[in-house]
Amino acid sequence: MSARRIMIQGTGSHVGKSVITAALCRYFREEGFRVAPFKAQNMSNNSFVTADGREISRAQAFQAAACGIEPTVEMNPILLKPSSDHCSQVVVLGKPVGLMKAREYHQYQPQLVGIVQQSLKQLSEQYDIVVIEGAGSPAEINLRQFDIVNMAVAKIGNTPVILVSDINLGGTFAWLVGTLELLEPSERSLVKAFIINKFRGDLSLLDDGITWLEKRTRKKVLGVLPFLNDLPIQEEDAIPESKWKTSRPFDPAKINIEIVLLPHISNSTDFDSLEREPDVLLHYLARVPDSAHHVPDLLIVPGSKSTMADLAYLRSSGLAEYVQRCHAWRVPVAGLCAGYQILGKQLLDPEGIESHQASANALGLLDLTTTFAAGKRTVRVRARTLDSDCEIAGYEIHVGRTEAPESLSPMFQIVEESGTPVTRFDGARSEDLLVWGTYIHGVFDAPGFRRHYLNSLRHRRGWPALPVSERTSDKLFDTLSALVRDHLDLGLLRCILDGA
Repeated sequence: MSARRIMIQGTGSHVGKSVITAALCRYFREEGFRVAPFKAQNMSNNSFVTADGREISRAQAFQAAACGIEPTVEMNPILLKPSSDHCSQVVVLGKPVGLMKAREYHQYQPQLVGIVQQSLKQLSEQYDIVVIEGAGSPAEINLRQFDIVNMAVAKIGNTPVILVSDINLGGTFAWLVGTLELLEPSERSLVKAFIINKFRGDLSLLDDGITWLEKRTRKKVLGVLPFLNDLPIQEEDAIPESKWKTSRPFDPAKINIEIVLLPHISNSTDFDSLEREPDVLLHYLARVPDSAHHVPDLLIVPGSKSTMADLAYLRSSGLAEYVQRCHAWRVPVAGLCAGYQILGKQLLDPEGIESHQASANALGLLDLTTTFAAGKRTVRVRARTLDSDCEIAGYEIHVGRTEAPESLSPMFQIVEESGTPVTRFDGARSEDLLVWGTYIHGVFDAPGFRRHYLNSLRHRRGWPALPVSERTSDKLFDTLSALVRDHLDLGLLRCILDGA
């Protein structure tokens, strides 16, 4: 039996499609249905490794968690990972197929239509409901001929569409009406209702506008969702400007952690768990801090989609020198994935995998040499720290092999890869423990390791240790399902889902 489908499209990017899709997934699951998410094509450098070692967007992985199921590549068959302003790595069914510019990708797209259709068909055969997410806006008329993620997907089985707009940005009625006007009549007929998202204030002030909108478009408003300022949802794309554009003052009562904002930063979700700790304040560095700046408790060089280019950026921006100064001040410095590579002595690229530059001197804080070669490593791992025996569950997504002398101590011992027991070491740490790096994404998501490491920073300040704070996703999922139950017209939602 084929699943019922419902699709969330938006009047633009960042209007809340991913969150609303996750909320519907959770609501339908709580109603007793077997539910799965689907997004034909996603563009994001925040990715996730599936159980079989393939790569999808973190947004669909999070939505799968809301459904209570294991993420699979069929939920996001095409992932575009930008490596520059003009080029992206194209990942199909979890495996990279090459770097492409926009026109090259558009020429390649006809080969992907069948993969999109087959992935959606497979999910529809396995689940009762598939909640589909669109991308950007369906009204980008210059891109309509290349669409494989919005109305092109909705037309498969005449899937009903709910159109979402963000009223917090302003102009929501023009946005909704204008989007409809730019759709073809056959596409417009698929839009069954609207959701007005991120509303603040007195809801009654919207009554006249909603009445006008429904009369003008002859489509119902399914509901108005409130603005939730502290909803801990992982970012799908880049770090929001609000986190780095305005410099945040140091808080002397907290652990102040600086993260270098690389132009091609990837898997920035590595720091979400740190941000939620009450004794931590994160600072994202887009430039070298001024002279009045306080010394941080920890400096992190994050992952990158273009290691060579971001190393060059660090040097040209002066941030490389700042990292060196922090090291001289005996500030702990950590590197994750590409950041780990950058903390080494040398990057070698004889095959031109990362750039046209055959080699580059890295920052030299660890005695490491990384050689880039064809092939990407994507694997889930379980590991233990060598000094505290904390357990970590994470994943590796990287290109390159890093070598270190035996005298350099590893950071972690890998005990499992994709469910198979193994024994190998990962990462490296300096003798004084002030510099360390790892290929494992998600190390700070492990409550035990996170608190153990934060307590070591507290110890440097002469502060007492704090206990581990276990945080589960249940409260977050409860909040998401409450958005649907408390703010949407559930009767209308059922009618739309049933095709009435």
